[in-house]
Amino acid sequence: MADDALKTLFHPFDAGSLEPQRQEDRVLFLGAAPGFRLPQGWAAPVRAVQGFRPDFLALERSGLTVTPRPEEEGYDVALILADRHRGQNELRIAEAVGRTKEGGLIVVAGAKDDGIASLRKRLAGLLGIEGALPKYHGLAFWFRREGGAGEAALALRAANPALLVENRFHTLPGMFSHDRVDAGSRLLVENLPADLSGAVADFCAGWGFVAAEVAARCPAVSALDLYEADFEALEAAKLNLAATPQRKEFFWTDLLAEPVERRYDTVVMNPPFHKGHAADPGIGAGMIHAAAKALKPGGRLVMVANRQLPYEAVLKTCFASSGEVARDSGFKVLSARR
Repeated sequence: MADDALKTLFHPFDAGSLEPQRQEDRVLFLGAAPGFRLPQGWAAPVRAVQGFRPDFLALERSGLTVTPRPEEEGYDVALILADRHRGQNELRIAEAVGRTKEGGLIVVAGAKDDGIASLRKRLAGLLGIEGALPKYHGLAFWFRREGGAGEAALALRAANPALLVENRFHTLPGMFSHDRVDAGSRLLVENLPADLSGAVADFCAGWGFVAAEVAARCPAVSALDLYEADFEALEAAKLNLAATPQRKEFFWTDLLAEPVERRYDTVVMNPPFHKGHAADPGIGAGMIHAAAKALKPGGRLVMVANRQLPYEAVLKTCFASSGEVARDSGFKVLSARR
């Protein structure tokens, strides 16, 4: 689906509705995904922005200039690849307005299943849409930074503010479970072993709820490292754990591709199990393998997963002992020891 959305994004240039960019033009690509093909005649360099570590690394390998956050202003063109996170899409559009020059072109595209039509309708109520073109099960539309675009950007930011979950956790739209503590993570922290101590790693740490609870519930933990693929979530985690007493370090990393250099007494984790819209239990299985490698001899893993995911067999291949310690209607907590 992401491949189709990428093709949709560049289709207006391929079809002649928009002119390919010249070498002297500056192009910003927000939400850039790997694998896109620039249209024939396109000469402008593209500065990609991607905060999801696996995609960041793939874009970097392709030779693009890529950063986890947008940098600089005065771009001639901004491209936005929309996804299913409405608030994040709207914030990216506001970001694009702020970073393009007056009269600059902003092109947005996404899949129909991700709500691109409603996003276009929302934008049409705030500013003038210059054109639109459907293709590849998606829709591309575009407008210029002129007239009321600045006011529209302010309205989009106001509609998608930073949140304070449970009056203590800072989050932003687009992060996993940005408006509440997810049920799986809550079940995990309610079943943490009382005797956790030493060095602990939180894999797939998100904005830091599980790590913060480890810090609060387990005073014998001396060091706490957070590993997360979402750059903005990890930045939020730094803020959310600032007052905890343990030594802490934060690693923006792809745990399925980048090795963990340190060794830990315990790894806790709530791994993802979706890639796009599709369930992919292989992600969690890969995280289990990564956790086993990162543990000291005798170290343990404590993780939460959806009840239907078959991780028990993976745990048996990686650990000396393993078992279920808790479950509710949707999730199970599993523990294993090397």
